[in-house]
Amino acid sequence: MIALVDYGMGNLLSVYKALDHVGADVEIVSTPEEILKADSIVLPGVGNFGDGIKHLKEKNFINPLIQGINDKKPFLGICLGMQLLMESSEEAPGVPGLGVFNGQVLQFPKGNLKVPHMGWNNALIHNAGEKIFSEISDNSYFYFVHSFYVKPERDDIIAASCDYGISFAAALASENVFATQFHPEKSQEKGLQLIQNFVKLAK
Repeated sequence: MIALVDYGMGNLLSVYKALDHVGADVEIVSTPEEILKADSIVLPGVGNFGDGIKHLKEKNFINPLIQGINDKKPFLGICLGMQLLMESSEEAPGVPGLGVFNGQVLQFPKGNLKVPHMGWNNALIHNAGEKIFSEISDNSYFYFVHSFYVKPERDDIIAASCDYGISFAAALASENVFATQFHPEKSQEKGLQLIQNFVKLAK
């Protein structure tokens, strides 16, 4: 069973529909016990980094999420769910993230481009993205909505990158942990393929 984590910050319905569409055994979960029982985990999210961590703490989700990752359960973080995997964010100074990956979440620099970065953009697939981007062609387009981006310390975990004034990590992958800054559930055929790839890895 794939646990779709409900911590009050997620775009749950559309993510659930996408997982269900590709044939996943998925349940929306709202207790730590349900996370621990799951075979794999999806952490969606929209909104503020600080609020996200606060909600995870209030629902006692942090330890079960970390335990699931340490137990090598397949894990997919989406948008805010990706950013929460980092150590910290400029969006919420002083608030520690989950620390699954070393690195920070940074704000897009002020310039000529509009922030948030919103809409379709192409992703350059890296070696780390071989599994999660299986059967997805390089430079495929995905749907983004974000004002902050992830900067990991290790370049080798960047599964895909995107350009919006600067080059930033559009996806991460390391062992059993995958994460996307874009919304695969809103990215039509390519997004559904990525979700299907995750479901296959989760079996």
